[in-house]
Amino acid sequence: MKSIRIGAGLGFYGDSWQPVKASIERGGVQYIASDHLSELTLAILQKDRQRDPSAGYARDGVPMLAELWPLAAKHGVKFILNAGGLNPQGAREALAKAFHAKGWKASIATVTGDSVLERMDELRAAGEALTHMDSGADISGVRDRMLFANAYLGAQPIAEALAKGADIVLTGRVADAALTLGPLAHEFGWRWDDWDRLAAGLTLGHLLECSGQGSGGNFGSSGEWAKIPDYAHLGYPIAEVSEDGRALFTKAPGTGGRVSFDTIRQQLLYEVHDPHAYFSPDVVLDMGALKFDDEGGDRVRVSGASGAPRPATLKVVAGYHDGWMGTGMIGFAWPEAYAKCAKSAEIIQALVKERGWKVEDSNIEYIGYDSLLGANADPRHRDELNECFLRMTVRTQDKRVADAFGRLFPWLGLSGPPYVGTMKGIQPAKELLGIWPTLVARERVESKVNIELEQAG
Repeated sequence: MKSIRIGAGLGFYGDSWQPVKASIERGGVQYIASDHLSELTLAILQKDRQRDPSAGYARDGVPMLAELWPLAAKHGVKFILNAGGLNPQGAREALAKAFHAKGWKASIATVTGDSVLERMDELRAAGEALTHMDSGADISGVRDRMLFANAYLGAQPIAEALAKGADIVLTGRVADAALTLGPLAHEFGWRWDDWDRLAAGLTLGHLLECSGQGSGGNFGSSGEWAKIPDYAHLGYPIAEVSEDGRALFTKAPGTGGRVSFDTIRQQLLYEVHDPHAYFSPDVVLDMGALKFDDEGGDRVRVSGASGAPRPATLKVVAGYHDGWMGTGMIGFAWPEAYAKCAKSAEIIQALVKERGWKVEDSNIEYIGYDSLLGANADPRHRDELNECFLRMTVRTQDKRVADAFGRLFPWLGLSGPPYVGTMKGIQPAKELLGIWPTLVARERVESKVNIELEQAG
């Protein structure tokens, strides 16, 4: 029976591509599925695009391929990556330029059509409510402040790009697991209504989408994480998939990390609300029927995926201008480090009130005590901290207030509690982008999807 091996690439913008080398050299993969995007990443890319209209794509895609492509070409490995971000054409141009400079040849496909920003009014006129998925709020309150809006496309355009002969498929916003499901559907000729096989592909894409997290990274509770071998050379997971959707989940030999029942089941439930109805653009997965057989030696068999028909809508994530953030930070050493930070926060709050600054929201966190745990921090240890850092942020519609907020902190160095151990420099105001998740009828998006093929080199 024919099988295909797909390796995990990046799990986020800025992740390491060094472990991908082992997957190509020793893992026998035919594809690398590399995930560069998140809602946060889209906001970062939007700020890049505001500074430079030719930007807006994940800038790690080009250097990653510039380093890995000679090895990939030697082994016949193709790349699927969503590093196109908000500007897939810009990413393609940058990649083609880099390949041309090296004299490398490759067929690069670009998938576009996920952006619906310019069509928001058209969609509303056609009957799309575009209300907020969580709150039900009407979009009219933020419509004139929107800066981007992108639908999560599925795997079908990726499969079509590969059928056209692409060596590299560059997409914008697609569902994370589609990066794996696309090549599987292409290689095996899966029908787009074969729900169980599509569900199997979705399962494997979900297990691969977070790079090292599927092979022991970010794993376990107290003590368990320390048993993961050789974090420094952790191998990214690989799925060897059969035509019927069953798969062997493993990693390249000689790499660190661990592939086991426990590491895989932790990744399986990552970012999942309802394991019996995990929605994607291509299929709805019921994880309850899945079976993991741990064979030992970093080998786990995955089978039993069950799927239901795909949803009639696609998720859209939109970003809008949501004011400005002002930031200040100051740190103190023992004794009474937390108390000094708390007193400093009182002083700053009093100064903001005296100045009559309009602040819509504020946040106070004590790094070393509750900045990660929040309300779950144990107050019994609060007064014995060796050191503590106060970080305060405000959200305001007035950029002048956000710029001025950080200037309230430096004078505490000589005129506040003793002893200021460190002071972060005055931070300029940062534009805040709010996220607007919504749904739109899939046919209104998919009818505009386009695939372009270009020969680089």
